[in-house]
Amino acid sequence: MAMALGACGDTPTATLKKPPVATSAEEVGGMDALTAAAKDEGALNAIALPRDWASYGALIDGFEKKYGIEVTIAIPQGSSQDEIDAVKKNGDRASAPDVLDMGDTFAQAAVRQNLLAPYKVAAYDKIPGNQKDPGARWYNNYGGYISIGCNAGRVSTCPRTFADLLKPEHKGKVALNGDPTRAGAAFAGVYAAALANKGSFDDIRPGLDFFAELRKKGNFIPVESTPASVENGQTPISIDWDFVNLGYADQFRGKGLNWQVAIPFDGSFAQYYALSINKNAPHPAAARLWQEYLFSAEGQNLRLDGYARPVLIDAMEEDGTLDKVAAARLPTVEGTPEFPTEAQTEKAQETVARGWAKAVSG
Repeated sequence: MAMALGACGDTPTATLKKPPVATSAEEVGGMDALTAAAKDEGALNAIALPRDWASYGALIDGFEKKYGIEVTIAIPQGSSQDEIDAVKKNGDRASAPDVLDMGDTFAQAAVRQNLLAPYKVAAYDKIPGNQKDPGARWYNNYGGYISIGCNAGRVSTCPRTFADLLKPEHKGKVALNGDPTRAGAAFAGVYAAALANKGSFDDIRPGLDFFAELRKKGNFIPVESTPASVENGQTPISIDWDFVNLGYADQFRGKGLNWQVAIPFDGSFAQYYALSINKNAPHPAAARLWQEYLFSAEGQNLRLDGYARPVLIDAMEEDGTLDKVAAARLPTVEGTPEFPTEAQTEKAQETVARGWAKAVSG
């Protein structure tokens, strides 16, 4: 009987693995077995997932409804570095994050610190090679382009390029989404500024110089751009992902706020966010099921509702599972995006870590 079952493609019981060490659903016994184990755990600890970021509200609700697993979010407005810090601080405690969502530069750093568990989602082979770790410790799920959001009610002429941000009329108005030494969106903003000022993936220094000049002119304000700061006018101009700024435009339109969004052609920079599993996840089955859900057609199409570009968009268009109406709402961009290598991003992070405070102080 055991031999017959093995011949039909089922994993022999003797070779099944427990969820904490399983590197695929098949090693647990298949998706049904993984789902059952996750439902037994009944909970998932996530971190730094705002509900209005890349459709996370709908994704959390969809996961809870589909599987009956309660999702708890620690520090919803936290940064990528906050996630890494939480993994280190909590160790194997029950309060530790199960899953992480970080800028891929931070995911690469987490790999170097041996914080992540290898796990191949069912769609792993469909993820482009430059958007995943060969060891399956992280893989990009969604992304966007750096953009400039602007409150047209408080800014006479909204900037459309990085060069525009230096104009005198933008004094005290330009903000980033966080600290680039800790937040992926802000780090990407510095990278984009570098590309707009004769920098490259190998040389992010011009980005630091740009923000130093922006600070010197009095245009840059050291205030983190958030939904609250956008709504109350504290950050009239925000350098952030296009999916975030486009979300603000929708969110506040009914409140009379005219939030305009431009993708700067002088500093076009695209990047994705990586999903990972904490190697000490207190709910290892739920963590793996969450990854499967976010890489399913349902999860990837929900990303589009929040203007985020799903990493599987090409594969889904090919197999007919892509929501074409939602995809048509994405901003048009020119050319094919290019991405820095892991070595380039590591070097860039080191440069920003050493130079950011000096660039914007004073």
